[in-house]
This record gives sequence, C-alpha cells and structure tokens, in this order.
Amino acid sequence: MSYERFAYVYDELMKDAPYEKWLALLTAKLEQYGVQGKRLLDLACGTGEMTIELARNGFHVTGVDLSDEMLLVAQEKSSKQGVSIPFYQQNMAELEGLGNYDCITIFCDSLNYLKTENEVLQTFRGVYHHLRKGGLLLFDVHSIYKMEHIFHNNTFAVNEEEVAYIWSCFPGEAPYSVEHDLSFFVQDAESGLYERFDEFHYQRTYMPSQYKDWLEEVGFEVLEVLADFEEAPVEDQAERILFVVRK
Repeated sequence: MSYERFAYVYDELMKDAPYEKWLALLTAKLEQYGVQGKRLLDLACGTGEMTIELARNGFHVTGVDLSDEMLLVAQEKSSKQGVSIPFYQQNMAELEGLGNYDCITIFCDSLNYLKTENEVLQTFRGVYHHLRKGGLLLFDVHSIYKMEHIFHNNTFAVNEEEVAYIWSCFPGEAPYSVEHDLSFFVQDAESGLYERFDEFHYQRTYMPSQYKDWLEEVGFEVLEVLADFEEAPVEDQAERILFVVRK
C-alpha cells in the first residue's frame, strides 16, 4: 500500500474523525483504572493529529506508523505547532525496541488494516511486551454491521474546492472484509489544475468475541467492550467497537 500522495490528503478525509471523543475516553479510563503514568505509545499514528493532541494534553507520547510519508507529514505538523514528539517507522505487527509505556492506543480502526489473523495476534503480543504491568491498551475496530451494511457495495463522494474524491467499497474475499477503491482529484496550488491519483485499501474485522479470545491468549485482561463510545455494545447497530484492556 502506498501512502505517498494519500498522506497529504489524509487530514481532509479524516476531518470529521472523533478525536475529542478518543481523548475523553482515554483520559477517563486511565483515571478509572488508576494508571498514573503519562508515557503513551500511539500506534498507527498517521499524520499525527491525535498524537499531537495527546502531547498537548500532557502525555509523553511516541508515534509509530508503517508509512514514511505519513510520518513526514506528522513531523512537519508537530514542528510547526511547537510540539516535540519522537516518531518511528515500524509495522505494528513487528514492534521492537520502543521501551515500555503506561498506555498504548490503536485508534481510528487502524487494526483493521492488518490482513491476517496472525498479524492481529502478533500486534497484541508486541503491545503486551511494550506495556508496563497494569498499563492499558485502548483500540477500536469496525463492527461487522459497518462492514456489511455501510461499506459493502456502497459509494461515497466529496466535492470540495481543493480536494474531491470518489470512494467505492466492495466485499473482500475473507469474511467481514472490505476493499476500498478511492480516486482523488487534488488541485495544484500554482496551476489550478486537478491531478488524479488512485488508492486501494483493504480492511478486515472479526467478531468481538474473537478479539477477546486473542487478547486473553496473549495475557491481557479485557476490562470493557464498548460500542460507539457507549457503555454497552449494540451489535446490530454499532459502527465502532472499542476495547479497554489491561496487562
């Protein structure tokens, strides 16, 4: 998957993401479960929007992403905003040498980009290794409802002055998976002409009970499973399933 061009339109695509809700959930759960430390690892940090917000709220945060291009944007943004954050390029299924943290986050359905069950399990193992005892992992994934009733065979479009895109979604071969075909039209600031580029993304999710089994196999204690930031999942309607787990 190439993010070379996508990295520079990612923030436009994510402008309605619930960054404030993720932050509120995180701070509430750290307090609720008595986690005192502020060392946090933000996995799949993308262009650093959430990472920078975490730093502004007093966390000693480190950002990790698979994409060099995403990290370049994140570094540029954090530098312009006067926030010092270490960023590292790593695959979250192959984490190593990052130290120990009081909390690790994988927000914005990033875990769904892993293609195989083994990659998800390896990610949980790497997170467990990098968490201090009593530390929390918070992550969210697409629900099966969202995959099958919102994404499958649907098309979304946005037409802004500087960026437009057409986003078509198709069922993948694996259960509960989706293939995203995106065509972007980005205006050149100097010529005013629009350049087209295409992206293909693949996501896959699993039953909440499957995630729970993997987490417990690694050694985690699953504290809470939430739906759309509520206290109890409504599996036939919820779009985002959130997990709060402890080492």
